[in-house]
Amino acid sequence: MAQIIIKNLRKDFGDFTAVKASSFTIEDGEFFMLLGPSGCGKTTTLRMIAGLELPTAGEIYIDGEEVSQKRASERDIAFVFQMFALYPHLNVRQNISYPLKSQGMPKAQIKAKVAEVAQILGIEDILNKPVGGLSGGDRQRVALGRAIVREPKAFMMDEPLGALDAEFREHMSEELRALHDRMGATTVYVTHDQLEAMQMGDKIVVMNHGSVEQFGVPQEIYDWPATLFVADFIGSPPMNFLDFQGEVAKGDTTVSLNGHTFEVPKQLQEASGDLVFGIRPEHITLNTISRYKGEVLATEYLGTTQIVTLRCANGMLKARISAHDDIHVGDQVGLVFNARTVTLFDKKSGAALLSDANKGVLDHG
Repeated sequence: MAQIIIKNLRKDFGDFTAVKASSFTIEDGEFFMLLGPSGCGKTTTLRMIAGLELPTAGEIYIDGEEVSQKRASERDIAFVFQMFALYPHLNVRQNISYPLKSQGMPKAQIKAKVAEVAQILGIEDILNKPVGGLSGGDRQRVALGRAIVREPKAFMMDEPLGALDAEFREHMSEELRALHDRMGATTVYVTHDQLEAMQMGDKIVVMNHGSVEQFGVPQEIYDWPATLFVADFIGSPPMNFLDFQGEVAKGDTTVSLNGHTFEVPKQLQEASGDLVFGIRPEHITLNTISRYKGEVLATEYLGTTQIVTLRCANGMLKARISAHDDIHVGDQVGLVFNARTVTLFDKKSGAALLSDANKGVLDHG
């Protein structure tokens, strides 16, 4: 297995720049997620790491070796595609063993390795079946088996569960993460599904318009988004945004919304003009005491919780509260924001005003 280092990676297609000067490090044995909407550059980045696309500029290091201009066959990478890419004229055993036969491995050794991989994936009973009649989940296991059997330095996975139905996709994501943990393999996984990324990944790179918006562990990205895009893309429902005009100085711990003062984490950047107050739905409490009011526009029952849509002086927001709270459309309710979970943004640049150094720190002087 291997560490993968990306330095200032760029890919142009004519006048269009698909990936813009991306840099990040994938540690040995990590399950690493490339996350973002369609067209953000995540698959192009994966293909450059794998050697299926050559970068316009930048460096790629795999296990300490610079490989940016090497062919895919020279990088010792296994690729798993969304549509499985199996050989339809071969059965399961033949599909899994194909890479080993191509390397000229002895038959006895191939048989032993295929048996080992089949046991890991729980597909011993289908080794002699044609791939055409298999379910989507079994075909995905065969595709994984063909990648695993080579024991490469790293695995590249391009939305490998995207063709499965929702229920089976969740089951396979659990299996895939468990498989990764058993093997300790370096895995780079592309997805547009933020829930999949949060559930499976050790680290996440969030991309948008070819650029890396944020890089970190799932909890950090959820709690402290670096940009408005990340805050809106991560979370269901996403972070609420309340627009306001004002000035925030370095060190400020309060902000005024429509004349009401709210505590916020200690700010390490300053900004003025159009600002945004960000708060997750689960960090809003409704009561009858607060003077900052919102009108209930809708409620959505979700079993243990309910999502309440409200209109307040600075915009619309959603609150996630207990399903047992007695809330009705048309109610005027007070809003309380958990101070330690607020994120302030500069609306023009989209950047958060709180840096990584002092996340969640309150200073009341």
